[in-house]
Amino acid sequence: MSGTITHDPPPARGGSPLIVTEDAALLDDLLRLCAAAGATPEVLHHGIPDQGDAWAAAPLVLVGDDAAHRLLGAARRRQVVLIGRDQDDPDVWRRAMEIGADHVLMLPDGEQWLVDRIADVAEGVGRPALTVGVIGGRGGAGASTLACALAVTSAREGLRTLLVDADPLGGGLDVLLGGEGAEGLRWPAFAASRGRVGGGALEESLPALHSLRVLSWDRGDCVAVPPQAVRAVLAAARRRGGTVVVDLPRRLDDGVGEVLAQLDLALLVVPAELRAVAAAGRVAAAVGVVVRDLRVAVRGPYAPGLDDQEVARLLGLPLAGEVPVEPGLLRPGDGGKPPGASGRGPLARFCLGFWERVLAEPGGAR
Repeated sequence: MSGTITHDPPPARGGSPLIVTEDAALLDDLLRLCAAAGATPEVLHHGIPDQGDAWAAAPLVLVGDDAAHRLLGAARRRQVVLIGRDQDDPDVWRRAMEIGADHVLMLPDGEQWLVDRIADVAEGVGRPALTVGVIGGRGGAGASTLACALAVTSAREGLRTLLVDADPLGGGLDVLLGGEGAEGLRWPAFAASRGRVGGGALEESLPALHSLRVLSWDRGDCVAVPPQAVRAVLAAARRRGGTVVVDLPRRLDDGVGEVLAQLDLALLVVPAELRAVAAAGRVAAAVGVVVRDLRVAVRGPYAPGLDDQEVARLLGLPLAGEVPVEPGLLRPGDGGKPPGASGRGPLARFCLGFWERVLAEPGGAR
C-alpha cells in the first residue's frame, strides 16, 4: 500500500450566465431566478452576439423567445435555453432549432428547473462526491466510530470531505470528534430547506473539525428533519465533489430513505457473533432494497466457527474487510483524539485501504 490516495482536482470554477432579451418583464423574472440561484448574470439587451464576446464565454445562455431572431447569425454553441411563456405556441420549437438551443423552457412552470441549472453553472459543478453510508448490523457495532475514522482519513489525504450525522438519537458526531462547542449550523437549522441548497453556502456554514466539515445534531429537542430537506441538503453536499460519509441509524424512516437513495455504496458493520449476524441480516434486507452496493465490514473478536469470510457468506454480501479492534474503536473519543486521527493505527490503515480501493474502482475517482 502506497499510503497515498490519488484523486481528480476539485470541480471547475463556475461562471455567470448570459441573458439575451428585450422583454422587461421576462428580464425581471430571469434576474430574480438568478438571484435565487446565487448567480449574477450578464445581460445583452441589444445587438447580435459574436464568437468573441460573452456569447462564447458564458457557461449558460438564457434567451428570451422575443430575442430568438437576433441569434440567427450567431455562432452555434451548447448550453442555450430558449425561454417563453406561451405553452400553446407551436413555433417555439422551430425557433429553438434555428438558434441551436438545447432546451425550451416555459415560465412559470419551469422555474425550479431553471434555478437548479443556473446554480449548477454558478457553482462550477463537477463530478459528485463519492458518498458512503455506514450502518451498524446491530446496536453498538461501532458504525459511528468507523464513519468518523473514514471521514478523518479522507480529509487527511487531501479530499474535500463532509461527515453527515443522519442519526438524531446517536448523541452527535461532533461530540465524537471533540467539537460539540464548535461554531456552525446543525441539522435543525436546515429543517425548512426546500428546493435547492447552495453547496458552497452549506459547506461554509458547517463546523470545521479536523480538516473536514461536519453536519451533526444539536442538543435540542428536534429529532427529525423533513425528507425534502434531507434530500436538498445531501444533494448540495454531493455537488461539491470529494467524499461524503454518512453515519446511518438502524431505524429507517423517510428521511433516511432519502439518504440511502443518494449513496454510492454502504458499509454494514457487523460484529462477528451469531446474534449480530442475524440482526444484520434484517438490516441488510431493508437497506439493500435501495442501496445498489452494500458491503459488509466485519469486526472482531470472532465467535467460534466464524471469520470474516463466513460472516459475509451468511449475509450474502461482498466483504469490504475486517475492521480492526483497537481502543479507539471500542471507546470513541478516548483521549480527545478522533478515531483514525493518528494515521498510524490499525483503524486508520483499514480506512486508508478502503479509500484506495473504492476510489480506484470504475466511477470512483473524484
